[in-house]
Amino acid sequence: MNLDLSFYNWDLISNFVLKGLGFSLMLTVVATIGGILLGTVLALMRLSGRKWLDVPATIYVNGMRSIPLVMVILWVFLLAPMLIGRPIGAELSAIVTFVAFEAAYFSEIMRAGIQAIPRGQIFAGQALGMTYGQNMRLVVLPQAFRNMLPVLLTQTIILFQDTSLVYAIGAYDMLKGFEVAGKNFGRPIEAYLAAAAAYFAICYALSWTVKRLHRKIAIIR
Repeated sequence: MNLDLSFYNWDLISNFVLKGLGFSLMLTVVATIGGILLGTVLALMRLSGRKWLDVPATIYVNGMRSIPLVMVILWVFLLAPMLIGRPIGAELSAIVTFVAFEAAYFSEIMRAGIQAIPRGQIFAGQALGMTYGQNMRLVVLPQAFRNMLPVLLTQTIILFQDTSLVYAIGAYDMLKGFEVAGKNFGRPIEAYLAAAAAYFAICYALSWTVKRLHRKIAIIR
């Protein structure tokens, strides 16, 4: 295999790859924020003690966690246009899918974080006259977010890796950028190897950052 690096136009390659990387990062950020918000709602529903809230949330979470992500991506991309009567595009399909799918995983993380808060703090908030909503917003959730931050960030790294699955519906992510560059230069194998190296470098750097953050949080505790 000829790996002559002088063959490549690196400015052209960077344009292809950076365009895809931009979408991958945007999808990761939007899906993380949306997933945490929706996941927190689902977690509170499951912890509410009310069956009419607990049962639907449990079905949603367990159902999503039992289905491969790529299958959900294809379902949204193919079925959503039939339901609303018009196409929504690969990028929007990916955003909707990732927010809905990741919410199930973030929900379990948040539920574990909320349950880890000592019950005495909840009782103290109730003794001060706080409502359930005030107790969660002012006492429980801030501590749960801090305790679960390393786990939330680890899930975000996994989410970034999973963004490569939008390749199945033709969305222009980082993997697609490498593929287009490889096709333009007639070097698909090298392009996929470079894509693997890029994913590894980004995810390793993020994992190292999360590990350092986890140590700092442990010291604060």
